[in-house]
Amino acid sequence: MKNDLITNTAAAARVPPELMRERSAHLALVAAELKTELFGIDDIIDRVIESVRAWYVLPHIIRRPVIVCLWGLTGTGKTQLTRRLAQKLGFYDRFVEVQMDGFSHGTSWRSADSLSAMLAESGIAESEPGMLVLDEFQRFRTVDEKGKDAAVKRYQDVWQLLSDGRLPPSLSFLQELESSLAFSLYDHEREEKVEAKPAADGTVPKKLKFALSPYQAQEFRQSLKLKEPLQEVMTWTPQQLQERMLAFKASTDSWETDYSRLLIIVSGNLDEMYEGTASRVEDCDTDADIFHELTKKLSVIDVKKALGERFKPEQIARLGNNHVIYPSLSQATYERLIRSTCARYAGEMQASSGLSFELHESVYQGIYANAVFPAQGTRPLFSSIHAILSAPLVNAVLWAFEHGVPDSATLHVSLDTATQSLRIDLGEASGPGIAYPVPLDLNQLKQRASPDFRALLAVHEAGHGLAYGRLFGHAPQEVKINVASFEGGYNSYVRLKAESRQSCLDRLCVGLAGRAAEALVFGEDASTTGSESDFKNATALAARFVRHFGFGNRLSRTDVTDSTDENLNTDVEPTNAEIEALLAQAYARAQALLKADSALLLRIVDELLAHGQVSKEKMAGLLGVGIATEEKMLMPYAEQLQVFSLQHGLMQRVSATAPSLEPALE
Repeated sequence: MKNDLITNTAAAARVPPELMRERSAHLALVAAELKTELFGIDDIIDRVIESVRAWYVLPHIIRRPVIVCLWGLTGTGKTQLTRRLAQKLGFYDRFVEVQMDGFSHGTSWRSADSLSAMLAESGIAESEPGMLVLDEFQRFRTVDEKGKDAAVKRYQDVWQLLSDGRLPPSLSFLQELESSLAFSLYDHEREEKVEAKPAADGTVPKKLKFALSPYQAQEFRQSLKLKEPLQEVMTWTPQQLQERMLAFKASTDSWETDYSRLLIIVSGNLDEMYEGTASRVEDCDTDADIFHELTKKLSVIDVKKALGERFKPEQIARLGNNHVIYPSLSQATYERLIRSTCARYAGEMQASSGLSFELHESVYQGIYANAVFPAQGTRPLFSSIHAILSAPLVNAVLWAFEHGVPDSATLHVSLDTATQSLRIDLGEASGPGIAYPVPLDLNQLKQRASPDFRALLAVHEAGHGLAYGRLFGHAPQEVKINVASFEGGYNSYVRLKAESRQSCLDRLCVGLAGRAAEALVFGEDASTTGSESDFKNATALAARFVRHFGFGNRLSRTDVTDSTDENLNTDVEPTNAEIEALLAQAYARAQALLKADSALLLRIVDELLAHGQVSKEKMAGLLGVGIATEEKMLMPYAEQLQVFSLQHGLMQRVSATAPSLEPALE
């Protein structure tokens, strides 16, 4: 009998193959369409589509919510992906988006503290598929910065939803229903007495159509999980409601609220995961590809580590392991976005005026140089494109009409960064055009007018870059002196997967090579205060070298503490002399290295003065080294392990075959 039941259930739930093929084909179409709308996240789109395949194609097999977590820097397309996915899958009428900071758009005052109440008021029916997006999830922290429990009042049912999608009833909700029903009976009795009395003119008052207010009817409808329309429930008498409530109380199996077939998308920004990248909001100088490569290396381990700063272990477990990590946008993606957005502006202007616009490459290059902040994603970019293009194109149309330009003409648009203006003309043979001022603030900031300041920056940064290339065997990722983010220039390097004792010593030398270059070229007395941050970072590294890494004269972890539980060596003062000696050795090493290679130092300086930067390809050519394409270990550890293994094996074999030297026992 049991086997027959299983067979019959499976047969009833069987989905026709053609329907499965249709749904799967639609998913492929949705993925292709999303890739044309959202640039640079093709891999993410593919992974999300695969994550929802079973939920979409065979929803009846889902027994607990499907959870997909999207993590990334701001402005990388997380929210847009979820909304467009819901629209294209036909779920926008069964879609709830919650801002987990407690200020969710569209929530009523009665449902503001509970996800289950919000779901009850939505188009998502119990036991049916629906989409729930928990956005800005990082703000819903349950652990504060000190690791203590944080007070959280709203959305406490989220953890049960994430666990199995089944919500138990509130212990007081039946009492509240009974109380509400009693008040309804009380009011109904008095209304009947009033209606029974004829009016002064002898007419009998008309009986009211609705016995319940919309609020009361909605409360009963939601609490008793009624399917009847709201207006019908409003007409029920208290006796009818009491019958329904008694039936509901007798059927305890129906008390539990079932949202087990939800697709729950958790979305947020985990700044801790990006190791300072997310906080570099002012950085408009670092190559977008460097940010992109750095963030591409993040894994589920980085996610869980970052979540551990904000949530309890059991809560992190309920988020599952399907963590999709957005890298920051690459240069190619930004360039594609710029061209696409500019084409949209030009197309809309043509549709409105009849005039077509041909944009010169200088427009795209100028927008990239003045609009891209790699840690902030697309929002600053779209804002800058609007500021640079919108008003000048409108003015250009008016100018063209005033000068009798036919509405089928093509206006040529170029960007002059020297005069900070957008130039409009009809081509070389059509005479002068017109120019409109545009905001190119970053271009202005990046130009170092003083030749003395440029010379100082070039020498300082060339010293860092040369020392790095010689000691680490590959070119820096970037060397620049024309920057807007801060006063000065910078080098950026490939991060090592593991630091050795030697790599720490090399990093100390590279860190002090900027000051060493200044002293070599300008003299010790002309060295500047621009090395302050270099010395700060080098001192911190030297202190960790001695006190934390065990690379100095002591092995114990040395530090200050105010807790006996930390079990540290608190004898800090004697390590100060060792740290100072370490820094002095690194500085002397940098001086010797640069002095021996002063001709190459000057070649790098010339490149910086001429172009404001030296690409990694150019640096590699000057230094005669390669370009690092991924994180590298400094030492050939695998090769050294093989050598050690061969030596150790040989020693064992020699030991086993050697004659015994012990005297024979009589």
